[in-house]
Amino acid sequence: MSAESPYPSQGLDSYQELSDSGEHGAERFGALLPETRRALWRRLAIGQAEGRAPSLTGAVVRGGQVAWAGSRRGADVGAAGGVDVQYRIGSITKTFVAVLVLRLRDEGLLTLDDPLGKHVPGSAAPDATVAQLLSHSSGLSAEARGPWWERTPGTLRQEPGDLFDEEPRRLPAGRRFHYSNPGYALLGTLVERLRGGTPWGDVLRREVLEPLGMSRTTLQPQAPHTDGWAVHPWADVLLPEPAQDTGLMSPAGQLWSTAEDLGRWAAFLARGDDRVLSAATLAEMRAPAVPPEGAVWADGFGLGLQLLRRRGRLLFGHTGSMPGFVASLWVDVAEDVAGIALANCTSGPAISTIAAELAGIVADREPRIPEPWRPMAGPLDEDLLALTGPWYWGAHPYVLRLGADRGLEISLLSGPGGRASRFRAEADGTWTGLDGYFSGERLRVVRTEDGAVSHLDVGTFVFTRGPYEPAGPVPGGVDAEGWRGR
Repeated sequence: MSAESPYPSQGLDSYQELSDSGEHGAERFGALLPETRRALWRRLAIGQAEGRAPSLTGAVVRGGQVAWAGSRRGADVGAAGGVDVQYRIGSITKTFVAVLVLRLRDEGLLTLDDPLGKHVPGSAAPDATVAQLLSHSSGLSAEARGPWWERTPGTLRQEPGDLFDEEPRRLPAGRRFHYSNPGYALLGTLVERLRGGTPWGDVLRREVLEPLGMSRTTLQPQAPHTDGWAVHPWADVLLPEPAQDTGLMSPAGQLWSTAEDLGRWAAFLARGDDRVLSAATLAEMRAPAVPPEGAVWADGFGLGLQLLRRRGRLLFGHTGSMPGFVASLWVDVAEDVAGIALANCTSGPAISTIAAELAGIVADREPRIPEPWRPMAGPLDEDLLALTGPWYWGAHPYVLRLGADRGLEISLLSGPGGRASRFRAEADGTWTGLDGYFSGERLRVVRTEDGAVSHLDVGTFVFTRGPYEPAGPVPGGVDAEGWRGR
C-alpha cells in the first residue's frame, strides 16, 4: 500500500476510481474527496466480509458518470471482480423490459390499459392489463409452473401456456401488489409480438443497449465474467451454482452486466435519453403505481421500477437475484447520485442496503451542488411573460411562472403545498398538467372579446388577477358589495 493511498493493493483486492472533467472546467465534475472514497471502500469491504461474498463490486454514479468503483475479492474462483467483469443481475432485467414496453406505448402501439389478450392471444391471463403486469398488480402467481425456473432449463417452458398452472391468478387484479416473475415473461412475449417476432433480447440490444453504449450487457455471459456460488451457511465453503438459460422466463432475470454498464443504465434512468426513452416517461415509471401497504410505506413499485424510502430520501431502481448472484441498483434523483452493488453468491450480502448506502455516503458527505441559474434560451414571448405573477383562486394567492419551452408552473405564493403543478405547452395554445393536483388537466388562457386576458381556467378552476374580483368570472358570482370590514 502506497503512502499516498488509503486503499489496499495487495492480495485479491482491487480499487478503481473514474472521474470526468466538468463542462466548464471549474471542478472535476463527479470526482470525490479522498475521505468519501475511503468511506465507500470501507462500506464495500464490510459488505464483502460480513456477507461472506466470493467477490463484491460496487460503483457510484454522480452527474451522469461513474465517479467511483471498487471491487473486493475474497476467493480465487472465476474471474476477479471489477467494473468490466460481468455478474448476473437477476431481476434488474425487469427494468430493461419495462423500458421496451414503454417505448411501445410512446410509439402508439399499445396503451397501458390494454388487456394482454389484445396483443398476445391465448395467454393464461388475457384480461391482465399492461400496466398491471408492469407494476405487479395483475394478481398472477409469483413463480412459473414446474420445477424452480431459475435452476432448470428454459426448454421446460416453451410457450406462454407453460408458465401457469390451472389457477394463474392468486389475487384480484389491480388491487394489491403481488410480485410475479411469469408476468414479466408475458411482457417479453408482448414485446416480441409487437416487434414482428424479433426475440426480445435482440430488440433490447438494437433499441436500448447499443444507443446507450452498453456493450457489456448480454443475455449470455461473455468473458470476463465471474462464476456464481452458494456459500454454506455454517462453514466457509463454496458450492458452484448452475447458470441456466431460462428461455421464455428470461425477461424476469436473464441478463448479465457490469458495474460500468449499470452505471450508464442508472444515468439513463435518472436523466432519460430521447434515443431510447424520454425523461418524462421515466418519471412516469417511477411514480407509485399500486397502493403502498402499511401506515407509513417504506417501499413500493412503479412501472417496472422499485421504490424505496430510506433516511428521508426517495430512491428508485431494482434488486436482483439468481442462483449464484445478487445485485442492486438505487438512484436518488434529488441528489443526482446512484449506488450499484454486485456479488457472486446466492445469499449473504445485504446487497440492497449496500447499494443504497454507497449512494447515501456520497449524498451525506458531498451534497449535490445545484446547477447554475441561466436565463432561458430563445426569443422571449412577451404575451406569456405578461401572464406571470400573482393569480388568485378565490382568496388563495398563487403565482404563475414561465419556464423553458413555454412551460408554466403554478404554485402557492406563500410556499409549498396547495394545488401546484407544472404544465407542458401544447400546439393548440393550451397547457397540460404534468404533476400534482392538475396532472393531466388543461390550462387555458380565457380572453375577452377585445383580446384582453380575463382569467385562467385550469380544469374548471378559475384564477383571477385579484381575490374574488367583483367583475371577475368567479363561479357562483361575488357579493355585489364586495370586501368589507366588520
